[in-house]
Amino acid sequence: MSRGKGDGDQKKRLVTWIVVLGIICGCVYLYSRNSGTSALEYGSKSLRKLGSSYLGGDDDGDEASSKSGEEVQGDVILKSIPVCDDRHSELIPCLDRNLIYQTRLKLDLSLMEHYERHCPVPERRFNCLIPPPPGYKVPIKWPKSRDEVWKVNIPHTHLASEKSDQNWMVVKGNKISFPGGGTHFHYGADKYIASIANMLNFSNNILNNEGRLRTVLDVGCGVASFGGYLLSSDIISMSLAPNDVHQNQIQFALERGIPAYLGVLGTKRLPYPSRSFEFAHCSRCRIDWLQRDGILLLELDRLLRPGGYFAYSSPEAYAQDEEDLRIWREMSALVERMCWKIAAKRNQTVIWVKPLTNDCYMEREPGTQPPLCKSDDDPDAVWGVPMKACITPYSDQQHKAKGSGLAPWPARLTTPPPRLADFGYSAEMFEKDTEGWQHRVENYWNLLSPKIQPDTLRNLMDMKANLGSFAAALKSKDVWVMNVVPEDGPNTLKIIYDRGLMGSVHSWCESYSTYPRTYDLLHAWTVFSDIAKKDCSAVDLLIEMDRILRPTGFIIIRDNPSVVEFIKKHMSALHWEAVATGDAEENEQGEDEVVFIVQKKMWLTSKSFSVTE
Repeated sequence: MSRGKGDGDQKKRLVTWIVVLGIICGCVYLYSRNSGTSALEYGSKSLRKLGSSYLGGDDDGDEASSKSGEEVQGDVILKSIPVCDDRHSELIPCLDRNLIYQTRLKLDLSLMEHYERHCPVPERRFNCLIPPPPGYKVPIKWPKSRDEVWKVNIPHTHLASEKSDQNWMVVKGNKISFPGGGTHFHYGADKYIASIANMLNFSNNILNNEGRLRTVLDVGCGVASFGGYLLSSDIISMSLAPNDVHQNQIQFALERGIPAYLGVLGTKRLPYPSRSFEFAHCSRCRIDWLQRDGILLLELDRLLRPGGYFAYSSPEAYAQDEEDLRIWREMSALVERMCWKIAAKRNQTVIWVKPLTNDCYMEREPGTQPPLCKSDDDPDAVWGVPMKACITPYSDQQHKAKGSGLAPWPARLTTPPPRLADFGYSAEMFEKDTEGWQHRVENYWNLLSPKIQPDTLRNLMDMKANLGSFAAALKSKDVWVMNVVPEDGPNTLKIIYDRGLMGSVHSWCESYSTYPRTYDLLHAWTVFSDIAKKDCSAVDLLIEMDRILRPTGFIIIRDNPSVVEFIKKHMSALHWEAVATGDAEENEQGEDEVVFIVQKKMWLTSKSFSVTE
């Protein structure tokens, strides 16, 4: 009898456990159905259908979208977009090392291929909104942000301890401060910059050389203090670094309000046209400039203007041990064959200068390496184009000009540059474009005025910059603009650089090389109309714009009315709200263009999704 009773008790306990487990499983299932915070979806077919519906594909997109959820308010269907897991709050889709591991890409690590762009195929894209980190705050305003940021916005302090002896950054309570130091300039970037100007005998030790030096490329920039301190001298620097072991350095730079881009000198050309920079800089950037017949140094040569400088601060420039001396000898021989000359050398820094003409190239012995690039090589073709171990000579016109022919800054901004002729544009067309965008930008700011203060905006992006006149119209504002030129259109980015502005080539069918939450305002002029002509998803573009836009940031859409209606259908799902609508204007093609301005709400996630105003 006792044995039978024991069996009964065991059966009761078993039934009890089964019931409990059933309840738990049911709760988990209901939670996963209703909660958006843990949603992490690859290649959602429903979201892709939404994009194809807009792009002119099948009309069953709305039916398919019901699989991912939708709200119906009147005749407007608001698509539901899930939120990514919190662990993806810093996701950069085309620079995602997890993707490389998962897809088992065979990359040459010695060539830095793992730090180059590798974008997921549509089926592997994260079709979800990137959440901010817990406790995220609206960034500190410029110019105060140059020197301090909220720690909670970039909760990474390893650089503060790793570079504690170099004054990169210091943790102070709930903030991270930036004393202005670097690996080579512990005592401040400002003093270091003045010393470089002094080496070049520039007046008053100011590096801008009375406006003749405006655009700088800082390779291996750290947290971009060098570029940050150049701004007060009317110099704008493209601070460049990869998503490497110091993976948050560019994130810190952009949080500080300093122009920066995630990139690497690897196997592909950098996304900038030839002769974009007057000055390149490498301070302890740990780059092997001798590898592959000097191909990385030749990439810098492509990017430097006639008479441009390369400042190199590294042990090879001064150390006396056998290995450093060997590197110095080989590097000196290489740059001599490239026709560079030493402009100045002092202590731990050497500055080379690039020739103004082709004379030196023509005087080299036959067979001298590196060779001149072939005549059919386009030095301005950069999107996905491999680097080439050759010297880019000047055209006959550039050779005769003995320089870039650019006006000093700030006159450079509004003076028609010589390379306008490459596109068949006249000075009158340039001036008309500049004047037209001045009027448009004034209208934008009138529409934005109820929502912004003079310091509200700092990091701006023009997603289709054309000649850069949107950015030029903002000269009086304390902002900087990343001017993006489509990879498949006229490569007008060289005109933008010739105006003393900066930017990059990009395809909006892919994710941009930046961290989430890095821009305060995006300007999208006919970007969606362009996407409609390609086999790309308009919804993917909306999600990407949301990724790179800061909470409380703005988007100015200038496009045809159907684009605006498409975006309105997704406003609720994206947690955007309408700010203003401008009057329709007729463009050069006789089509109406509508201005529609939206603002991204501040929303946070915890264990469950929440929206805070």
